[in-house]
Amino acid sequence: MFPKPQSDLVPNTYAYESRPLVKPTGFREYDARWLFGQEINLMGVQALGLGLGTLLGELGVRREVVVGHDFRSYSASIKYALTAGLMAAGCKVRDIGLCITPMAYFAQFALDCPAVAMVTASHNDNGWTGVKMGAARPVTFGPEEMGRLKEIVIGGLGRYDEGGSYEFVADFPTRYIAALTERPQFKRKMKVIAACGNGTAGAFAPELLSKLGVEVVPLDCELDFNFPRYNPNPEDLHMLHAMADAVKRQGADVALGFDGDGDRCGVVDNEGNEIFADKIGVMLARDLSKIHARPTFVVDVKSTGLFHSDPELQKLGATTDYWKTGHSHIKRRVRDLKALAGFEKSGHFFFNAPVGRGYDDGFVTAIAVLDMLDRNPTKSMADLYRDLPKTWGSPTMSPHCADEIKYDVAERVTRRLQAMREKGEALTGQKIADVVTVNGVRVTVEDGTWGLVRASSNKPELVVVVESPVSEARMREMFKAVDGVLRENPEVGAYNQSL
Repeated sequence: MFPKPQSDLVPNTYAYESRPLVKPTGFREYDARWLFGQEINLMGVQALGLGLGTLLGELGVRREVVVGHDFRSYSASIKYALTAGLMAAGCKVRDIGLCITPMAYFAQFALDCPAVAMVTASHNDNGWTGVKMGAARPVTFGPEEMGRLKEIVIGGLGRYDEGGSYEFVADFPTRYIAALTERPQFKRKMKVIAACGNGTAGAFAPELLSKLGVEVVPLDCELDFNFPRYNPNPEDLHMLHAMADAVKRQGADVALGFDGDGDRCGVVDNEGNEIFADKIGVMLARDLSKIHARPTFVVDVKSTGLFHSDPELQKLGATTDYWKTGHSHIKRRVRDLKALAGFEKSGHFFFNAPVGRGYDDGFVTAIAVLDMLDRNPTKSMADLYRDLPKTWGSPTMSPHCADEIKYDVAERVTRRLQAMREKGEALTGQKIADVVTVNGVRVTVEDGTWGLVRASSNKPELVVVVESPVSEARMREMFKAVDGVLRENPEVGAYNQSL
């Protein structure tokens, strides 16, 4: 029997090298994230692989698994430890090597593998690792599967089985790039900044975009797992500012920024405006609604209210469903509703056929943005952005809150705001018009100004977003009001960034 994992092992000891370390809080709602060395060791990763293989057997899924890893100094070793555990559980492992996460999802289809385990910490700081997993393409694990996986791993319930094997699939990225570029080139001549923050996407983005006929200006595309300038995160203002500077300096039509594992894409227009991903989603929804009759879109609760209120989307007969934040939640909802696309404010976009295969892929998103420009030859990206009704929205702000308490704090805030509405209390001087609790709490007042508080699924943080269709001042008033409710909880710490 494989040793039962512990959560209190200390590095540089016999016990640490002889037993698996797995901190239970690493199992999140829809993937797994740990600080490598402090919260999980290599034997712990083996236990995770053994547990995942055991879970696949419980689910009745054929135990064939695609694995890949991102470009961090320790990711390959973690992948091989994971592979050892999967093979011990009787899994046939197909290793596609260094890749972005969407390549692993694509490989499920291309190699006919029902399951995937991608080793990546996405845009998290160095020191973090994690695994994105799925067993029903194109969706990935949600809370139910992650909960059972946690029970198996932490409980030491992983089981050995026969039939495990390993195969390395050589040069798989070439196959993926060919699949995305076997289409007509863009008619419009476009100069594009490809920003990768020295993350994994830098190995592939310039080649892929060049094959589509655009002039590519690489920005931080050299792979460097130290991330010398900033973390590859298109929600991070440091990365967005660098993209804006490059656009203006190069006279480019658009800047496209990819996160550390390539499943998200951020956009800066030709004038250097840093466009939040939910606004890009509205622009793409407008564009796709002109081609596909009366489509349905799914968006997360952090996203702009324009998906409901935009007159153009209303005229085109588009329907929008607000749902839980998280790539697995939105991906599954897009599948279940047979929606044309799903959009997250974080930049995870999901396109069903004929645009995509239903999973989040930053390169597919980039192509959709360029297709939109190609279909509007007389308009710049800034023109298309100006066509949207004006709203004032915040970035995604994240005050620190420990993993062990963050969900409880989010529930306290939800109850507080619900009670305020029931008692008729004002928020920002106005009556509370609506409280949505599908994921944390989204509170809207009479003039449409709203604020959101939810627990982060990936980090020891809360998530705060505010928006107003009225003015920047009203947006700031909502932030002050929401922050005031948050500060009633002493466990809430400082923000990563604030207004």
